[in-house]
Amino acid sequence: MSILITGAAGYVGSVTARMIAQAGESVIALDNLQRGHLAALPPGVPFYRGDVGDVALVSTILHKHSVQFVLHFAAFAYVGESVLHPALYYENNVAQGLRLLTTLITNGVRGVVFSSSCATYGTAQTIPISESHRQRPLSPYGWSKLMLERALEDFDARYSFRSVILRYFNAGGATATNGEHHEPETHLIPSVLSVALGSADCISVYGREFPTQDGTAIRDYVHVQDLAVAHIKAIDYLRAGGPTVRLNLGTGHGHSVLEVVRTVQRVTGKDIPIQWALTRSGDPPALVAHASKANEVLGWQPTCSDIETIVTSAWRWHSEHPKGYPSLSPLQ
Repeated sequence: MSILITGAAGYVGSVTARMIAQAGESVIALDNLQRGHLAALPPGVPFYRGDVGDVALVSTILHKHSVQFVLHFAAFAYVGESVLHPALYYENNVAQGLRLLTTLITNGVRGVVFSSSCATYGTAQTIPISESHRQRPLSPYGWSKLMLERALEDFDARYSFRSVILRYFNAGGATATNGEHHEPETHLIPSVLSVALGSADCISVYGREFPTQDGTAIRDYVHVQDLAVAHIKAIDYLRAGGPTVRLNLGTGHGHSVLEVVRTVQRVTGKDIPIQWALTRSGDPPALVAHASKANEVLGWQPTCSDIETIVTSAWRWHSEHPKGYPSLSPLQ
């Protein structure tokens, strides 16, 4: 029996794929390489290039490798881009995602672990945010994740297709082999590190009038390795017959943009000039997780997600890979 990982060449997907493969599991990787990197994949893992909505391809993979469960990471994940190009997000994240889920059900896959997002909550009414908080996204990206969450709820009720929905807060950090490489890069920590590396002149900070202590937005950062561990525990949970569940993955502690900038300055010893910019559409003031349910259900708790460790590990990886992953194939 195998585990299929969609979006396996992406940031969190590649770290998870490597950890599962190192544990001796049979892992199959699927990615269309629009935003993933072949170099991020663990060696020796069978790789298929294609879309999750390609019914024929996915069906072939499921039968050839006797896939039992799926980790579904494949999605576009830029809030700002989703506001500018909503059709792109509804096609890639929702339409393709629905075709994937239907294919899994048709072919007898037992369940899926779905990479969702705290963006489904929208503006927080209470902090920290529990799984029962109302979901009212502020962006097409958030809506695309929520739509697939709802589909999974209905598919469980009708087809007994079980899922673990993991609502990430902000992924960060790096392992010895894998780090964060997006084109363009919009995430805060690698963007600040690019200034420390000298590849950017300053960091743009979007908004200074949020209702927070220093006026900048607050986020809950989780180390990518901790996120990968949560997915492994979610697979074990499904194997043990656990019912469909929705879980936050966060630390319960938030850090403002300025706090992150100061941490990068402290870790790198570099000055980080700031350029103030207008608040971006779709950015809530604060997103901090109430994360105790993940511990109760999966026995998961973050072990390396303090902001210092996240920034230090990311700085190490970006220092060693200043241009990110190399392009190993003309396919990219």
